[in-house]
Amino acid sequence: MDCRNPAGLLAEACAAAGRPSAGAELIRAGENTLWRLPGKVVARVGRPGQTAVAVRELTVARWLHRHRVPAVRPLAEPAGPIEVRGRPVTFWHELPPHRHATAPELAAALRRLHRLPPPEAGLAPIDPFVRLPARIDGAATLGAPQRHWLHDRLAELRTAWHELDGAPAPSTVVHGDAWGGNLAVTATAAHLLDFERTALGPPAWDLTSTAVAHQSFGTLAAPGYAAFCAAYGADVTEWPGYPVYRAIRELRVACYALQQAAADPVRHRAQAHYRLACLRGEHGPRPWRWTAID
Repeated sequence: MDCRNPAGLLAEACAAAGRPSAGAELIRAGENTLWRLPGKVVARVGRPGQTAVAVRELTVARWLHRHRVPAVRPLAEPAGPIEVRGRPVTFWHELPPHRHATAPELAAALRRLHRLPPPEAGLAPIDPFVRLPARIDGAATLGAPQRHWLHDRLAELRTAWHELDGAPAPSTVVHGDAWGGNLAVTATAAHLLDFERTALGPPAWDLTSTAVAHQSFGTLAAPGYAAFCAAYGADVTEWPGYPVYRAIRELRVACYALQQAAADPVRHRAQAHYRLACLRGEHGPRPWRWTAID
């Protein structure tokens, strides 16, 4: 968000879209910033230079709506993002009160998503390494040897990803960031949201997020993971390529923590460096019991 005047940026976008901004309430400030507007509308402010990503989010949401899949819905107008100071702003219908999905609810939603025919407009192949080089370079709490280790690990995993002999299922539409917080369960339905990473790829990429929550981080107990596998109809950990996907997910989560530590060392440095130490084998075998970072 524009630290100098975030409300001013929002007001500019709303004016361009013909929507009121008076009384806007901040919902969440992060990589993307959400504002609640009058009329049960949510404005989503993206990062600089991410207009193409915002266009993809709108495309995916409308494609899901055509297939009658519950998902957060963009407004009909404006049809595309409003760009203000290099940041894309999109407008969405606000969901009614909701909670995060359980593991079986997420599995059911992913099973349905993975069976859909891809959008006619097409999606790019999944890039599991998106933004990782920048996060490593921007990890201000690291020393040079730690940063060098992360770049080496990233290179190893890039090679391993490309050398995998096939995927456990044909490429399809994958959410790209499939966790319970990206499935909002209301009184009537479970709504998919946050399509920033949606792409074409192996369904195993979506399933790995829940598998590492169980195996790597210890945040999902065995009964919950068994229920997830039963609801989806498969256990990704039984696929020989899973260790590569798991390692990439672990690296992504560690690098996100390092990014947050650079912004707020007091709150996040200890957890970020603990995660890195785990990846380097300094805290024994999984699960590592990583603490969530907001």
